[in-house]
Amino acid sequence: MHSKLLRPMRGALSTFITLLALVNLAVAGPPLICHSFDIGNAKSLPWIGHDWKLSGGENYDARNLANDTLDILAGSKFALVHMETLRRATLYARKDPVAAKQLLLKIVARAKSNENSSTPDAFALFDAAYLTEAYKQWMGEKGENPADGLDGYPWMKRAIELRANDPQMQFAAALITLRGPQDAHQDYTQKALAGGKSDELLARNLAAHFLGAESQTMTELILRGNATKVAKR
Repeated sequence: MHSKLLRPMRGALSTFITLLALVNLAVAGPPLICHSFDIGNAKSLPWIGHDWKLSGGENYDARNLANDTLDILAGSKFALVHMETLRRATLYARKDPVAAKQLLLKIVARAKSNENSSTPDAFALFDAAYLTEAYKQWMGEKGENPADGLDGYPWMKRAIELRANDPQMQFAAALITLRGPQDAHQDYTQKALAGGKSDELLARNLAAHFLGAESQTMTELILRGNATKVAKR
């Protein structure tokens, strides 16, 4: 009798734990947006406040977003600087549909011109990939999202072909492919982790917690791979 009573209790507890895990993951939010990247003293778009606030500089004029973003991207060859700058740009873009479309059009046009170049710029392709996927995570894949219908992954693959020994780009690719393709995700993850052994900035980012000291580290996040159900807003 006692064991019969325990069975439904165990089942209910198991269900509760599963639901709690799903709720915690949903609260965590999209990885390209809700986690800020450590870029040291490098220049990026202005930002004020904590990661969870997601508000940016209160007085920033989004009409300057496209030009400011492109200027910063042109001045850096570190993928993490590009990732954090495009993360901030996406947050500003969501508040201003005109600025959002203008920025994406310029970034994508730059990538397409590089696709046909004899000496393509890997970062032009990388930026288009990252911004496209950031828009899709933060604005959804339909409606007012100017990136609707675009796929950033082919640009990311080409960028990595051009900079095969850039572990920071591998880290970005690992985040973008959390939902697959699985084989590619595992390859990007292993190369990012290996690169973190000699890249101090990347190592700091891999060791950082996603949101708060009690959350998983970025290393733990990318190692979960396809098992992770990334929450979208």
